[in-house]
Amino acid sequence: MKIGGVTPTRATEVLVLPRPDGNDLVFKAQAVLSMDEFETACPRPKAPVKVTSRGEEVDTTAKAFLEAVNVWATRRHAFICVKSLEPSNIEWDTVKLDSPSTWGNWVSDLEAGGLCSVEIQRVQQCVIDANALNEEKLKAARESFLRGQVLAL
Repeated sequence: MKIGGVTPTRATEVLVLPRPDGNDLVFKAQAVLSMDEFETACPRPKAPVKVTSRGEEVDTTAKAFLEAVNVWATRRHAFICVKSLEPSNIEWDTVKLDSPSTWGNWVSDLEAGGLCSVEIQRVQQCVIDANALNEEKLKAARESFLRGQVLAL
């Protein structure tokens, strides 16, 4: 597929955390293009049905359902973080991509690897930047496009 003659590429962000010994830590985060792997491993929770005087109704306030949604959302976020960071070639201590219950360990693994909380927040922001558009990025792209249009005249 091409858009205006351009083959789309995956959004990628790079974060370099300096180290005094010169062995800087390089994190590469890329956009997660498909959540199919996540959805297969962690299907969205379904609210239970309760019988009321009006008949059967979906109970989205059930405590167990709300807890399941919270676990699902937490795992979804962790999956995006771990999957986005794959180009960094991180050798996780406890995170296993085939084990959803371990995905949330990505933060504790980074902590155990010597990263402080501010550095971990920067890694998380790098992941967010790779997976989201913001007005600053859109404005820069729009201005670049318009400059090209003026030069083409």
